[in-house]
Amino acid sequence: MVDPFIVMDVMEAARQAEADGRHIIHMEVGQPGTAAPEGARRKLSEDMQSDAMGYTVALGIPELRARISKLYGEWYNVDLDPARVIVTPGSSGAFLLAFTALFNAGDKVAIGAPGYPSYRQILKALSLEPVDLQTSDANRLQPVPSDFAEMDVQGLMVASPANPTGTMLDKPAMSALIEACAAKGAAFISDEIYHGIEYEAKAVTALEITDECYVINSFSKYFSMTGWRVGWMVVPEDHVRMIERLAQNMFICAPHASQTVALAAMDCHEELQANMEVYKTNRNLMIEGLPKAGFTRFAPPDGAFYFYVDVRQFTNDSRAFAREILDEAGVAVTPGLDFDPVRGAGTLRFSYARSSADIAEGLERLKRFMAKRGFA
Repeated sequence: MVDPFIVMDVMEAARQAEADGRHIIHMEVGQPGTAAPEGARRKLSEDMQSDAMGYTVALGIPELRARISKLYGEWYNVDLDPARVIVTPGSSGAFLLAFTALFNAGDKVAIGAPGYPSYRQILKALSLEPVDLQTSDANRLQPVPSDFAEMDVQGLMVASPANPTGTMLDKPAMSALIEACAAKGAAFISDEIYHGIEYEAKAVTALEITDECYVINSFSKYFSMTGWRVGWMVVPEDHVRMIERLAQNMFICAPHASQTVALAAMDCHEELQANMEVYKTNRNLMIEGLPKAGFTRFAPPDGAFYFYVDVRQFTNDSRAFAREILDEAGVAVTPGLDFDPVRGAGTLRFSYARSSADIAEGLERLKRFMAKRGFA
């Protein structure tokens, strides 16, 4: 049975509150407050005058695959064959393709907890068994080889920068996980959808270490294109045809218009970097403002745009606590149960992807809410 995606339920509750006339500050959803880059939207408008935007080939527009390949040279100094790049309907489409290609019904796939909840639910929907690894604060809530050394697993899924924590794996840590998987004959999948949103060090791609892996990325986060539903994956050369057959039958192709925007967005450097300046400002606001509201148990994120906060001193029911914050403070936040079914009752995730004015207002509301309860 597939469980609900709690953050989507929070979004719906926030929408209902807004429909009732309330002003809600959105710190629940991992979605940039900005639109797709203006230059990319303008390019689509121009192209739509002469292009019917019909089906593309299943692997994606060749020019987009080539431009994604070029990105790996620009960001990581990795020489990537464009033939290994597959354009997908969002990263969610890539997860479906990867899990279907790599595993058989009943296989066990290890994922770090806390972690993105849809990994678990997609695996279950495909008759695969997710195995939560209870990561430790000492390892910054990222998995390490000892977490699954004694387990019989057929794959490992990692994310760096991670959702909900924003922590990253450095090259030695990533290498150790890749080696541990290779020793077990287990597949290694790297979720890199928050690459580009980093603060003090560049994120490491698994492709710097090995070609024998699946790498998944998206235009949703750094490129500010959540609703366009376009992402990509990089697979070993001998897996391309298998993925192509699956993609042809499952999706036909990613949306043509979205691929057009994605291609143009990759060269909108000024606008994308302006978004990054907002995230940097917001991160600093959160580092300063959360403790003033009584939320002191967190580690500043290396990347992405989340703070994952331990709130066990205030509650043992993060879902109810999040509802109180929404109802009384007008701030939507996400219960940790979405990310960690075992320990998430004592955590909240705060997103700071919106405007700096919204983040500042949200922090003030949180401060008043917590002070009213004697917590701040």
